[in-house]
Amino acid sequence: MPDYSPNTPAISRKRPVNLTLSESLIVDLKGCTSNLSATAEVLLTAFVVEQKQARALRQDQAAQAVEEWNALHDAQGSFADEHSTL
Repeated sequence: MPDYSPNTPAISRKRPVNLTLSESLIVDLKGCTSNLSATAEVLLTAFVVEQKQARALRQDQAAQAVEEWNALHDAQGSFADEHSTL
């Protein structure tokens, strides 16, 4: 998995992509940065890192919920056992 941390220089080869942005945004951006590609790469890298961290957190929370549910089931049994029609 590539290292997307913002302080790590990009090791992979760069390739051109098409990106459509509003004209007014481009005008505003020209006043903020002289290198739109580098700025976009930094911002998109941060976005990818955030999304991966959020996904990992959701997976950890789901795993913890499963563990807690299994512990409850082991301690109390299934709630459906009292209502079995078999």
